[in-house]
Amino acid sequence: MKSITTTIKPKQMKKLFLLTAILGIFAVSAFAFGGDDAPAAVKASFTKLYPNVTKVKWGKEDANYEAEFDVNKVETSCLFDATGNLLETENEIDITALPKAAVEYIAKNFAGEKIKEASKIIDAKKNVTFEAEVKEGDLIFDAAGNFVKKVVEAKDKDDEKDEKK
Repeated sequence: MKSITTTIKPKQMKKLFLLTAILGIFAVSAFAFGGDDAPAAVKASFTKLYPNVTKVKWGKEDANYEAEFDVNKVETSCLFDATGNLLETENEIDITALPKAAVEYIAKNFAGEKIKEASKIIDAKKNVTFEAEVKEGDLIFDAAGNFVKKVVEAKDKDDEKDEKK
């Protein structure tokens, strides 16, 4: 009985190895960055809330899923649990729309720091909070502008690039 053997030439082996490596890197990076991945229940809930939004960037936030999109040129994000329940909606607001008490708190406790961005957050129970981004992190305030907490998130490479611009 004759055995059938295939001989792969060194040049073909290099091409095969390179192709495999490129596909592997692509697959790992697509998995790591989340991309458009969210469970069907989450996407269905989002579509029910925002039927006219077509450009959505999905990401993971702990065990939850975040949809980032624009509504009438306003940066918006929604946070859903894995079953599609809406946990919160965050809308970018003008810095001047922050409660007066929040602006005063920042001026007193973070003197000289500029507010980079501001957001209004409404949770599933309709509780309103405000977020003000400063150099040291995100400052969270209740609806009246009373300081609640400071959130410092781990920086990823995209954030570092944005800061250098």
